[in-house]
Amino acid sequence: MDQSIQESLSRGNTFLGIELGSTRIKAVLIGADFSPLASGTYDWENRLEDGIWTYHLDDLWQGIQASFQRLSGEVSSRYRVPLIRLGAMGISAMMHGYLAFDKQGALLVPFRTWRNTATERAAEILSEHFHFNIPQRWSIAHLYQGILNQEGHVKDIAFLTTLAGYVHWKLSGEKALGIGDASGMFPIDSRTKTFHPGMMDRFDALAREAGVAVRLQDILPRVLSAGEKAGVLSAAGARLLDPEGNLAAGIPLCPPEGDAGTGMIATNSVAERTGNVSAGTSIFAMVVLDKALSGVYPEIDLVTTPSGKPVAMVHGNNCTTDLDAWVRLFNEVLHVFGMQVKKNALYDALYGKALEGEAAGGGLLSYNYYGGEPITRLEQGRPLFVRMPDSSLTLANFMRVILYSTMATLKIGMDILTEKEGIRLDRLLGHGGLFKTKGVGQRLLASALNVPVAVMERAGEGGPWGMALLAAYLVQKGAAETLEDFLRDKVFIHAHEEVVEPDGKDRQGFADFMEQYKAGMPIERAAVACLR
Repeated sequence: MDQSIQESLSRGNTFLGIELGSTRIKAVLIGADFSPLASGTYDWENRLEDGIWTYHLDDLWQGIQASFQRLSGEVSSRYRVPLIRLGAMGISAMMHGYLAFDKQGALLVPFRTWRNTATERAAEILSEHFHFNIPQRWSIAHLYQGILNQEGHVKDIAFLTTLAGYVHWKLSGEKALGIGDASGMFPIDSRTKTFHPGMMDRFDALAREAGVAVRLQDILPRVLSAGEKAGVLSAAGARLLDPEGNLAAGIPLCPPEGDAGTGMIATNSVAERTGNVSAGTSIFAMVVLDKALSGVYPEIDLVTTPSGKPVAMVHGNNCTTDLDAWVRLFNEVLHVFGMQVKKNALYDALYGKALEGEAAGGGLLSYNYYGGEPITRLEQGRPLFVRMPDSSLTLANFMRVILYSTMATLKIGMDILTEKEGIRLDRLLGHGGLFKTKGVGQRLLASALNVPVAVMERAGEGGPWGMALLAAYLVQKGAAETLEDFLRDKVFIHAHEEVVEPDGKDRQGFADFMEQYKAGMPIERAAVACLR
């Protein structure tokens, strides 16, 4: 057993990151050298209730406590030291969405997640008045849609935040938010690195015109950049996180962040002209800009890195959910024949078959829309698989097309950046479930976007590791050390990555698939209209 690790644990020279993802809550503990020491996970799922995608907050706290308990249990069993002290910690979660509370701290309506696409009218009006793209999933779009719908709870809102901001508030008492997550609530002023005051005034005026007296300045969280102090773990927060009562209060907290920001940290993609792709339940690319875009595009969100640099975000609501459903179906078939195959082995085998398929997928077509998809202007989704009578229905072609469908909407948005705006990237860093099978999702995405795609070893730890790094930056940064310098010179200085270049045949095959994909969109729209 490494005695230095025991000493770090005893002295509290470790850092904790907890991330609430779409399907899993994960806690990761890292040491002073940024290597993971222990982790704990908890699976959860969103619910569709009364037409709204939501998570229950009771499930949230059960998941946070379970993941922390599993992590602390791993620390005790592996290192023979109880987890009592930490150098710092941080919370991250799915961005956007709508969590509104009254003056007593009571939740006014069930949590509305990023997945909801019932705010089209609000997003259009705000985008027009702000001259700035406001996507449907942004918190401000949810709020304004509530105003347009004359929802009674709006007048009682005393605090509006994101999922990460909510958890941070309960653990520390601080109504604060990291700038990256905040940039998915409301536009950021790049000069002051806080919510844009002029746009806040315009929103307040729009609310008054609709008969609602809302002042955003009073209800939005305080915006902080990476490295700024965001409070400490309170005694009540410590008990909430660790009901067993071992964890000490007073632990410094870094600003809570969104999963897009922690993905950028985990892939060292926070400097200008770098970018990453996160592919799980949703898929999104984050491209750090070195120049302003010339136009406003509904397909492109303008957000920031955790340190406040401008980022172009292309976000597809749907990615691997449909793929996972098909894999479960294949697993059922195996069970019929009495065969038991481990989950990872099944994914690896099916992904591998995709590389044997025809470059364009043999004329097969798939839409992976479990929910609505703003990029293709769909308020709802219907998972759909279509083929011609003479299409080549083989397992290899099927798997290739299912994988192609996970990245099709991303391609539509990325083409705006690369073709219309002339944005050039040396490479993209990939992370998330789509990249777990080595070389498959990575190869197909590189060809789809026509850019080299790299995967880092440590990026497999994903967002919670990135959040732990932000916690470490809070207390380990030098006097004038930027986040970019900290990651480059300390965290990733010896990082190993594997890069896959675009393949000419696959590139043409994906282009042919996309031509058919776009031509077939009326089929998906008809499915939404007809299947109720």
